[in-house]
Amino acid sequence: MEPIFEVINALNALITALTKLTEQTTQKEMDKFEQIYPPTEEPQQPEPVNPEPSTKPVTLAEVRAVLANKSRAGFTEEVKQLVMKHGAEKLSGVPESEYASLMKEAESLGG
Repeated sequence: MEPIFEVINALNALITALTKLTEQTTQKEMDKFEQIYPPTEEPQQPEPVNPEPSTKPVTLAEVRAVLANKSRAGFTEEVKQLVMKHGAEKLSGVPESEYASLMKEAESLGG
């Protein structure tokens, strides 16, 4: 059994040596890479995915048109639930401050 233990010890020593060699080689390559390709400019900030919409106020007519289209597309029950979520039984009862968010939620129906 003694030769098997010698082989196991030799393999462990080999694994240790290979691991050390790999780490050193990797570090040397990383050092070279950084020296060859230094950053030439500051990284650019990614553009926002959803830029702020224009500040134009949403009108009742615009909201009504979007809701009517969604209702015709088969989302009548969802449209009713959205109106109720925004504090009214009918669209005419929804406060103007809720128009933009109501329209945004309605546009996302079915999409």
